Amino acid sequence: MSKIHVTTTVNGDPVEFLTDPRETLLDCLRDHLGLTGSKEGCGTGDCGACSVTLDGTLVSSCLVLGVEAQGKSIETIEGMAKGAELHPLQRKFIEHAALQCGFCTPGILVAAKALLEQNPEPTETEVRYWLAGNLCRCTGYDKIVRAVMDAAAELRGEAA
Repeated sequence: MSKIHVTTTVNGDPVEFLTDPRETLLDCLRDHLGLTGSKEGCGTGDCGACSVTLDGTLVSSCLVLGVEAQGKSIETIEGMAKGAELHPLQRKFIEHAALQCGFCTPGILVAAKALLEQNPEPTETEVRYWLAGNLCRCTGYDKIVRAVMDAAAELRGEAA
């Protein structure tokens, strides 16, 4: 089968890659672009480990074909920090010890960032609902929710 040329933007940078039409966006990011932060946990869109945003919409990259990225903008965990400066969500995850093994963390951070971009003042219930598609087998979710709530307050300019 012939490969398809895809031109897209990843974390603000224009990129191109060749992909088999059946290849997932997750595999394209990892295998063709070297962006290994997104993980394949389930391959069925149930765990959230592969979460990225595609034109501002949170998606499971294991369920999106690489060819669907043509002309679109993708944001991954690798684009969250600005150089050495961590995003407030990343800092709060560290401060609140909201991770253990770290396998799920990139997907949860991408999902939480997407939430806060749509709703800068979520309630705890809204955070829990939004992150329900991201599974963590190590920590439970209380520290994760507290970290997201704390980051939301910081992003709004409120003292924690």
